[in-house]
Amino acid sequence: MTAYILVEMEVTDPVGILEYRKLAEASVAQYGGRFIVRGGETEALEGGWEPKRIVALEFPDAGQAKRWWESKEYAKARVIRERTAKTRMILAEGVA
Repeated sequence: MTAYILVEMEVTDPVGILEYRKLAEASVAQYGGRFIVRGGETEALEGGWEPKRIVALEFPDAGQAKRWWESKEYAKARVIRERTAKTRMILAEGVA
């Protein structure tokens, strides 16, 4: 079943986050994932949710998404992200 990693992010260091983006992009592709939403404008339709930035990743399945998130390839990027942004992230399975 396809799985998605959904990320709400507030970038606190716009210059520092650039290295994260390069590293994250390469690691996502290496694990069979792809970006389906990456930034762009958002509009609250209900509930007053006003995220600064939304990112959505698609992976073939939840196991592959977790392997990416726990991978040594993503580890360096994660350290940079934790330093340059406030983040909330979830894993959700999609429609079979």
